[in-house]
Amino acid sequence: MADPRSATILDGPGADPVRAARERMLAEVVPLGGDEVVPLHAARGRVLARALAAKVSSPPADNSAMDGYALRVTDLEAADGTLPVGQRIPAGTAPAPLATGTAARIFTGGVIPRGADAVVIQERCREQRGMVTVDGRVALGDNIRRAGEDLRAGATVLAAGLCLRPQEIGLAATAGHGHVTVQRRVRACVAVTGDELVTAGQPLPAGCIYNSNGPMLAALLEELGCEVTGVYRIADTRLATRDALATATADADIVITSGGVSVGEEDHVRAAVSDLGSISVHQVPLKPGKPVAFGQIRGTTFIGLPGNPVSLFVTFALFAGPVLRRLQGRTTTLAEPLRLPAGFSREGGKRDEFLRVRVEEGRLREFGHQGSGVLTSAQWASGLARIPAGAAVFAGGELDYHPMTDLLA
Repeated sequence: MADPRSATILDGPGADPVRAARERMLAEVVPLGGDEVVPLHAARGRVLARALAAKVSSPPADNSAMDGYALRVTDLEAADGTLPVGQRIPAGTAPAPLATGTAARIFTGGVIPRGADAVVIQERCREQRGMVTVDGRVALGDNIRRAGEDLRAGATVLAAGLCLRPQEIGLAATAGHGHVTVQRRVRACVAVTGDELVTAGQPLPAGCIYNSNGPMLAALLEELGCEVTGVYRIADTRLATRDALATATADADIVITSGGVSVGEEDHVRAAVSDLGSISVHQVPLKPGKPVAFGQIRGTTFIGLPGNPVSLFVTFALFAGPVLRRLQGRTTTLAEPLRLPAGFSREGGKRDEFLRVRVEEGRLREFGHQGSGVLTSAQWASGLARIPAGAAVFAGGELDYHPMTDLLA
């Protein structure tokens, strides 16, 4: 039976129906839990399950930011700018204390010898016959990187729930961690409806089109760090749809379908899901992508997306992506949009519209053909811009803008 809460998300003055639908979905999603330990080289794109504290300070000791000469400023002033060079300090060596009245040749990353209080870059120095002459004044602390200025031993450096990018992995290594504890991957299954669909690469009969949604959905899921357990084609019957969805839930944490969630005679997904579980969100007033559904099938999260490829792409970004991030245990499910000026004028429609746009010279430029079947618009775009229902947009007016780097990460 359908869930009695199942309803179309309705719009209203000043409302944001897309946000309302997304929040309703997220309220019903619980992080999966379960973790594993992986080496850093295998951790990109994984979600950190436990906070990381620094095992060491970084840098562990004061070191030189430049190639040059380490010295005491008072010694240099007393010697009228010329000092004997007493030692040589490459990076990775332990220096002797700096003898009074001397300088030390030092290289980037070299540990500052005890007693030195400044480093003078080599471009300001002239060394001859074991003596170095410094041009100009030198200030205390010049070109010295202080111990712990980046990380302090024992301090938390990465919080649980972060999706690990290369910079977080580098920071974990800096903090002394060779392995990290991450959330297990979300297992996702894709089911594509449409008797007219043909696998790309095969001959294309009359009246048919190539199946772009299956490969694209699998790629989108993998982009968000999921393990894709299967990509199925479903025949356009209620029985076949119900059987396929029941099978898909056996080895998946989430099932995502393409097509079949509207109200046509050949749209069987909604009814099949209601037979097996429940739907709590159906239809969201946005363009492209009104026929969106969300619910559960035997305890497995279900998201039904439209069959038109651009509608599928947009609704995946706005709904499926945040749901997946919640399942993964991420702290952020979707970054707040930026506000950027439009480089075009347009009348708003009856639904919120998400245009495929590109940022050029600080303004949003729209793709020329915004049809829901024009997949080149998604490939061309750098992000999505929202035009609220009924709103008129004029060149220079600001719009909400979601960069693809936020939507697909």
